[in-house]
Amino acid sequence: MEKVLEEVLEENQVLAKHGKVASYIPALSKVNPNHLGICIIDANGNTYKKGDCEVKFTIQSISKVIGLMLALMDNGEKVFEKVGREGTEDPFNTLYKLDLPYIKKPVNPMINAGAIATTAQIKGDKIKRILELIRDITENLNIDYSREVYLSEKTTGEKNKAIAHLLRARGMIDEEPDEALDHYFKQCSIEVTACDLAKIAIFIANGCKGLKSYGEINRKTLSRNLLAIMTMGGMYNISGQYAAEVGVPSKSGVGGGIMAAVPGRMGIGIFSPPLDENGHSAAGYGIMKSLSRRLDLSIF
Repeated sequence: MEKVLEEVLEENQVLAKHGKVASYIPALSKVNPNHLGICIIDANGNTYKKGDCEVKFTIQSISKVIGLMLALMDNGEKVFEKVGREGTEDPFNTLYKLDLPYIKKPVNPMINAGAIATTAQIKGDKIKRILELIRDITENLNIDYSREVYLSEKTTGEKNKAIAHLLRARGMIDEEPDEALDHYFKQCSIEVTACDLAKIAIFIANGCKGLKSYGEINRKTLSRNLLAIMTMGGMYNISGQYAAEVGVPSKSGVGGGIMAAVPGRMGIGIFSPPLDENGHSAAGYGIMKSLSRRLDLSIF
């Protein structure tokens, strides 16, 4: 496996040169574009890693999986009364359909509107509970959110502000928009490593085993929902293309991470900041295609 990782990193590192680091969140533009790392944890707990897999970066939209996990534990599948489970051909930050009279909820929890509506359903101190859940799953008590990135997102996230206000205007969230956004910006600013992502991914791939309580949902239903929604919406409007080329339930983030869960087999965490035209790690996407081909990972 170590040789495979070395080869797939070497094969795909050139792709990073064709991507661009996210700059619409000013704090993210400071990241080193040359970082490249991968970590794989198999179902037996064996860990394989290569490159910059212990470098911290912000989780960004990969946090949407954790937000959904906690919302399902708090509410069961009633979560989907306020957010859908369907795919979309629209970009991750779209908002125009939310104002159409026949639209009653965001299309899925992986787009920004759906994620804001999902996090709004988490009970109690949302960011504290999200952090506690990530720390529990990763066994990394040092995980926290970056105040710099949080403030950067808060001061520049005009599109997300518009989304939150539209959600509130349409009765799709009960919280005040500013409060809902504050939770969302903080969860996106949580700092992780590729190995932290691999731990979250293997947790999901192994049927979410290991928590003391699952609240209002059983663990198999929880895992099934997470895997299904990551498959059909985790890579946004090209999720179908990704399913055909890679075939692994995955979630990307504009911080440069990709998290992939191969059911019953392994969890994968990748970090490479330069993004392709769809907002996914350019080298990370290439690495996932190479790994899927070499290790026969596709679930299809």
